[in-house]
Amino acid sequence: MTEFNSIKFETNPYHNVVMKDRKLLEISGVKQIESFDDEMFVIESVQGYMEITGTGLGLDKLDKERGEVHIKGVIEGILYLDERKTSRESFLKKMFR
Repeated sequence: MTEFNSIKFETNPYHNVVMKDRKLLEISGVKQIESFDDEMFVIESVQGYMEITGTGLGLDKLDKERGEVHIKGVIEGILYLDERKTSRESFLKKMFR
């Protein structure tokens, strides 16, 4: 997973998620993109952290002023997280307790 200085957005108080044929995901109300690679995006929205998983994932559109992100690829899952941790991290922590 690519870690970088996160991309921060202007705050949009509304959060919408639209999926089109599991090939395009349009998300509004994005505060920042925490990390991403071709299999997972971790995004902070106004409704909490999101984990988007799939294959061949990539940014299709990035509008920092409107707080919108479009992700293309094969979308396999969308998960809202209680905290800023991915399901991979949670699984590994449980394994090595």
